[in-house]
Amino acid sequence: MLGKLYLVATPIGNLNDMTFRAVETLKSVRVIACEDTRHTRKLLTHFGISNKLLSYHEHNELERAAELVKLLEDGESVAVVSDAGTPGISDPSFRIVERAIESGVEVIPIPGASAFVNAAAASGLPTDSIFFGGFLPSKKGDRRKRLVEVADIPATIIFYESPRRLAAALVDAADVLGNRLAVVAREITKLHEEFSRGTLSELHAKYSSAAVKGEIVLLIDRIRDDRPNTSGSQTLLERLEQLQNEGVDRKAALKKVAKEFGMSKSEAYRIVQSKEK
Repeated sequence: MLGKLYLVATPIGNLNDMTFRAVETLKSVRVIACEDTRHTRKLLTHFGISNKLLSYHEHNELERAAELVKLLEDGESVAVVSDAGTPGISDPSFRIVERAIESGVEVIPIPGASAFVNAAAASGLPTDSIFFGGFLPSKKGDRRKRLVEVADIPATIIFYESPRRLAAALVDAADVLGNRLAVVAREITKLHEEFSRGTLSELHAKYSSAAVKGEIVLLIDRIRDDRPNTSGSQTLLERLEQLQNEGVDRKAALKKVAKEFGMSKSEAYRIVQSKEK
């Protein structure tokens, strides 16, 4: 009888987000495959789990996948975890899942946290359709090419990004996609959790002059047919000033700008207040 392969989601920051089912599953399996045994051992110790750990990461995935499949074929059940979040999302777990399916092994997901899903839910951007692209390329040319590829997707576009590359990514996104509404979600579920909302140029202005730390999710709005072209350097504040110069009173102008930039009037007001201080 074949073993079962469990994909067990772990917390992305707050240990209280670990589910009862995840703990029970990890206690029940023969082996737990993980990216970093030291990191995962701390998590297991917290929950009183002492099962055998086996390192499984991008540098040894082919060798380890074969070893894990052999265990599954011998009737041993195996759990796969990532350092944080759901295994298989921007980590090498795909290989073991693929090999397990080929061998007729049942693959069972144990749901839990995923940074990009939680970022989307709290972003304020539309979630009827989302596109998750993993990590943006580190090199500028490759990054801009990737942004061109996703420019016309009719969905909220989501990427993971390194703190040290965030400012550069915001510049490239504004240049390639236009000055769309965007959100930078940082350190989700952790002590310094932060959601920063505005246009790409406004977010660049914020993060280009600050030392950024932590895990980053970058969310970018889709093209809106009902929104004027906000590409280039025009920001929400500049658009508000433009309308007021055209004779529109401030209250009506703020309402119009909020609609054009795809946000609530209160959110637009908050952004204006922060820029006028």
